[in-house]
Amino acid sequence: MRRRFTRLSAALVALALALAGLGWGLDRLYPPDMSRFEARSTVVLDREGALLRAFPTAQDTWRLALTPGEVDPLFLALLKEVEDGRFEHHPGVDPLAAARALGQFLHEGRIVSGASTLDMQAARLLSPRARTLKAKLAEMARALQLRARLGRQGVLSVYLTLAPYGGVLEGTRAASLAWFGKEPARLTPAEAALLVALPQSPERLRPDRYPEAARAARDRVLERAVNGGLLAPDVARAAREEPVPRYMRPLPRYAPHLAQRLAQRAPPGSTVRASVSLPLQRQLEALGAAERGSLAPGQDLAILVLTHRDRRLLAHLGSGDWERMQVDLSEAWRSPGSTLKPFIYALAFDDLSLHPQTLISDTPRRFGAWTPENFDRGFHGWVTARDALQRSLNVPAVQVLEQVGPARMSALLSQCDVPLLFPRGAEQGLPLALGGVGVRLRDLALLYAALADGGRVKPLRETVDASDLPDEKGCVLVGEAAARAVIDILEGSPVPSGVVRRRAVEGGRAIAFKTGTSFGHRDAWTVGVSRDYTVAVWVGRPEGGGTPGALGLNTAAPVMLRVFDLLPPDREARPSVAGDHALLRHRPPPALLRLDAWEDAGVRRDRLRILFPPDGATVEVISDGVSLSAEGGRAPLQWMVDGVPLPGDARFWQPAGDGFVQLVVLDADGQRASVRIRVVGAEGEGANTPH
Repeated sequence: MRRRFTRLSAALVALALALAGLGWGLDRLYPPDMSRFEARSTVVLDREGALLRAFPTAQDTWRLALTPGEVDPLFLALLKEVEDGRFEHHPGVDPLAAARALGQFLHEGRIVSGASTLDMQAARLLSPRARTLKAKLAEMARALQLRARLGRQGVLSVYLTLAPYGGVLEGTRAASLAWFGKEPARLTPAEAALLVALPQSPERLRPDRYPEAARAARDRVLERAVNGGLLAPDVARAAREEPVPRYMRPLPRYAPHLAQRLAQRAPPGSTVRASVSLPLQRQLEALGAAERGSLAPGQDLAILVLTHRDRRLLAHLGSGDWERMQVDLSEAWRSPGSTLKPFIYALAFDDLSLHPQTLISDTPRRFGAWTPENFDRGFHGWVTARDALQRSLNVPAVQVLEQVGPARMSALLSQCDVPLLFPRGAEQGLPLALGGVGVRLRDLALLYAALADGGRVKPLRETVDASDLPDEKGCVLVGEAAARAVIDILEGSPVPSGVVRRRAVEGGRAIAFKTGTSFGHRDAWTVGVSRDYTVAVWVGRPEGGGTPGALGLNTAAPVMLRVFDLLPPDREARPSVAGDHALLRHRPPPALLRLDAWEDAGVRRDRLRILFPPDGATVEVISDGVSLSAEGGRAPLQWMVDGVPLPGDARFWQPAGDGFVQLVVLDADGQRASVRIRVVGAEGEGANTPH
């Protein structure tokens, strides 16, 4: 007897293994077609996962991915109660329901009740077929397969994503957003019941076309909920009093220009997590719409808000009204007016060829065939570099650029991935100082953020994807001392009429900003930075026409200040402009008292130049260090390494470590020569050691 039992058990095990092997083989030979489930709408979310914008599928349907964990539990309970009461207990096909349906069919000669499970409905949604017995059997086989492959949660995800809800709506999330204007995570009993009822006959029950039919179907679900013990009678009674929606709402469309750009970069059906914050984005769009309404006819605006520490884009406004202007104006190439002037001065400060207190002559001056004028058509004589930048004087800025070199400045910006667009056939000349190039608002925002972050340019971070993280080191445009000096100057920029300047005191915020107006009043700009944030604003006509009287100070600057009012307080005060760097001393060194002072005095001089090390060389450090040698100029000579002065009698310099450095030598008359070299073979990581 025992031997017979053992043989029977072995036979059953073998049969089970054979069936399992057969099932595994059939599953691999005939996998379910998941293409409809995978062909979802591309969606762009904010940094916290809230929906910014969704895009229709290739079939022009709204099909938004949804998992059971993102849906109100009451909806799931109602769905199972109405569609598949034994969902938690069967393997994809309910044998009890199938037996009951078959018995009723044989007894009545017609279909009295169905045996369709949620798994079978998911199979039908993946591969729609005509309603025949053969199709039903195929659905049952696929239902078993889906349950084995995906589990209960996976099957529910398929249903929640593909269930029809009328018109172009597919899936519970799209339906909840369109009919109720909300995510399905929190639904009222009436809303949950309606969403359960609609897929039973989505066109016949559409609330916007057949509200009474929709209401009746909803109420039947509520009645089932009471009978199943899911809702109390009084709760269901109150739910029946709620009206059904009478129209489809448009799906959310926040940061539309940014969302469209991110979606175009991603594969179809992707979910992209943008870096913007939806609450701030809503406020910015409301502000932008209000500001656009107060602009001159035909004018529009673009605004960017970012954190300058990690260059994370917090809010984006490509235009004041998406319906009227779907071109992203923050990406447009426009003349920057005077907004590049701070970087001209920063480069000169960094070269130690200029000091904030250096005197510059603001008088009529010819540069080749070009004689620039100030905006007010007047001249102001000798002014300090600080005053010239704060007052945005043109002639001093051109003089400083002539010394810095427009080609060099353009090359440095390009190396830091901030290109300038020069007019076709034009040279990289001095008009760069006054806006004779094309610049994008996004690039200006990054440049000003660099000033607030020690002179390092880093890429804009538009998503939270780890692959989109910017280089932590960034590209060094200028040194920290030069960047701080410019920020300190710009904190004293003139404010718009009627605005009281707010300093870095308790309850206030220090904002360093620069305005700009392009030729013909075509573009008005303002970019401002606080301790934590950068705000960039452009105002103008998209087609490039001018608007008389439109200035950066009276048009864009007020908008910039209002945007800062939307931002949280800065975390800490800006570091003070202090230290032992020669640039930051209270008074400039004698060589930098006046720009080109020796030329004004008619002083003749021998050209100062560095003999060793030569510019661009790779220098291997020997035991004595790097030899320093120069000729020309008038003694005494002053050597500096990356802005740090060396003792006056230094003939050798011991580097702190390997890498690129800038060597500068100044003579008693203010002549300057510099080279940039690469050091290899240095020892230690200490401070530079001259001897």
